[in-house]
Amino acid sequence: MQETGDSGVQILLTAKVSEYLSLIMMLMLGFGICFQLPVLLTLLARAGIVTADGLKRYRKHAIIGVFLAAAILTPPDPISQLALALPTLLLYELSIFAVKLAEKKRAATDTAGADTSSPQETNGGTANGQ
Repeated sequence: MQETGDSGVQILLTAKVSEYLSLIMMLMLGFGICFQLPVLLTLLARAGIVTADGLKRYRKHAIIGVFLAAAILTPPDPISQLALALPTLLLYELSIFAVKLAEKKRAATDTAGADTSSPQETNGGTANGQ
């Protein structure tokens, strides 16, 4: 701060490029990770690691985790935190829907694979049953 002679206080903004770039990179990293959430959860569901019921059951924990991550990855103001947390929560809900679809598709594939068996399996391992 610099004081002037007429008892007024002037505030000088000394923004540094490195601080600005650090802030922008942190925001880009945070938003980039959050927008990968549906892709990650859908892939985990296709692998059978997560289920839609499990995501629903741990929804409360996810909400707390999202707001904690938003608080860490954004500047210390509530607008930025909400700007990251609310879309992430929406993406989490969309992920639950995508996981349900992946589970249905996997179940349909499993039942279709079990219904159609090859002739070699039904005839004792040979094509002509001998």
